[in-house]
Amino acid sequence: MAEADQQFQTRAELRRARQRVADEAGQGKTGQQNTSQGDATGETAAESENTAEDPIISATPNFRPQTDESPAPAAKRPLAAKREIEASLMEDIPLPRDGESTPSGGSASSEPSPPKKTTPAAPNASSPAAPRPAPATAAGSGPHDDDRRTFLRNAEQGDVPAQQGLRGFLNRLGFSLEPTGEELRDRQCRAQVGRRVGRPKTISIVNGKGGANKTPTTVLLASVFGRNSSQSVLAWDNNGTRGTLGWRTTGDEHKSHVMSLLDDADSLLSSKPTERSIDGYVHYQPSDRFSVLRTEPTLLAAEQSVSSVDFDSLYAVVSRYFQITFVDSGNDESAERWLRMIDHTDQLVIASTTVEEHAEAGALLLEALTNRGGRYAELARNAVVIVSEPSPSPKPGQLRRITRGFEHLARSVVAVPYDSHLVKGQIQFEALKPATKRAWLHAAAAVSDGLAD
Repeated sequence: MAEADQQFQTRAELRRARQRVADEAGQGKTGQQNTSQGDATGETAAESENTAEDPIISATPNFRPQTDESPAPAAKRPLAAKREIEASLMEDIPLPRDGESTPSGGSASSEPSPPKKTTPAAPNASSPAAPRPAPATAAGSGPHDDDRRTFLRNAEQGDVPAQQGLRGFLNRLGFSLEPTGEELRDRQCRAQVGRRVGRPKTISIVNGKGGANKTPTTVLLASVFGRNSSQSVLAWDNNGTRGTLGWRTTGDEHKSHVMSLLDDADSLLSSKPTERSIDGYVHYQPSDRFSVLRTEPTLLAAEQSVSSVDFDSLYAVVSRYFQITFVDSGNDESAERWLRMIDHTDQLVIASTTVEEHAEAGALLLEALTNRGGRYAELARNAVVIVSEPSPSPKPGQLRRITRGFEHLARSVVAVPYDSHLVKGQIQFEALKPATKRAWLHAAAAVSDGLAD
């Protein structure tokens, strides 16, 4: 009973204290708006209505007098402020990488990364998960990267064992030796010669001096191209004074020659081109796989004269049936057939020997073409000079002196050693010495460089 009286007395005092505070606050509002009231202290209690043993806590509440000014915004609770800070930090947290998982509704990391310039805000935990963009991959690491090196290897880079020389001989006995650098260069030259041309090409072999090796040069260049190219190759004798191209090559059973082809040029141009159509006019070389359009040595020059119009007709037929044509020219640089040949030339070849007169005649021709300017000068600058050694006992340093003298006049200069097989008779490429074969292969590769479209 005493405890109840004491509790009642305490509550009564609490109500009286609250009433005094309310009265003082009302008086301050009407008469003392600019005067601050002193703090009143009181006790607040938290009671439990279920039990009588709950302690009674009294406290004098803090209050501030009301004024006409707008009240300052209430301070945010610590928990709310913390959540706002976390929400702003969540915008700067990067998306998890592949293989990492983030719990639903939770942050991806307790330590957010430094803010980036443009980063999309993280989706709300209550909303459906937005699709993540594919992770960026470093250059060169993608599964379909264009810069990936192929697993396939080029057979021209030494994967094919050696086939020439001592290493080739040992490989035929069961060894597997790599090719030498010289053999690799030979393979590159064969590949160069074997490149296909997009349109018919004409290569003219010239020198105004007789005996300068024009005919052997024509035969051997045609042989290298015929053996290494899949396209049709022709050697054409454009000499009106008993050209010897027919003598240095094999002949078929028929006796046709340039004038036979000229007589039937119109019919050949009007009919559908087939191999059988042209076979009766040219002489095929089976071992070296090229054809020969020869002149008739028994006829006088007047009987097989070819004008510019005639040359155009012959050229139209030849370019219809053959992709690569080598023209063995005569010695008369003023003849119509010679001048028209130059007009149709795609690649110029100067044939010469180490004889000074032959070299000088070739150099003078290049200088004359250069002085004419235009396309003639371009042919001279892009010319290939092939200098052959005509003697088994060459003069020391002569070959080097001649080749160096041509270097500033032409695009490429190739030296060919002496070979007894080329002195007379029919020319067969397989009968040449290995060093001579290699030299002519390199010469043909130099010619092929000038045929690119």
